[in-house]
Amino acid sequence: MRHLRLALALAALLTAAACGNGAGPDAPPPAPQPVTLESVGHYCGMALNEHNGPKGQLFLKGRPAPVWFSSIKQVFAYTLLPEEPKTISAIYVNDMATAGADGAPDPAAWIDARQAFYVIEGRFIGGMGAEDAMPFSQRASAETFAQAHGGRVVTFAEVPEAYVFAQ
Repeated sequence: MRHLRLALALAALLTAAACGNGAGPDAPPPAPQPVTLESVGHYCGMALNEHNGPKGQLFLKGRPAPVWFSSIKQVFAYTLLPEEPKTISAIYVNDMATAGADGAPDPAAWIDARQAFYVIEGRFIGGMGAEDAMPFSQRASAETFAQAHGGRVVTFAEVPEAYVFAQ
């Protein structure tokens, strides 16, 4: 009888493991993670803590660790490139409204990328040494930034593909 209970318990455990992480379609998205020494940009392979400017992270369904990005344009590129997975459960970017005077984002200020407002085509240089989209949680903050640094304010869905892949 003891062997039967052990076998049933093992079978139940294996069945549960085969079902994935238990997150159903209505499960809340994973929370944003802090940048650590192990946070490495998906495309550049560089440590995120070595770069100024806003960062991004996204989560794929069934994968607990985020995919990290050293720039906001890279976040958009990932969502647009056909070879990248489309099982995205959450996307976060730094809210630049809380950035320091040196342009360094608050490491705890993560916002839903799809709800953010972006200043694009401005003069502000991002973490990879090139002009980058600057994300804000409030349109008014984005408008103020655009007045000071040039550019225009758009939503996630309005960011042009040509802007993302421009060199």
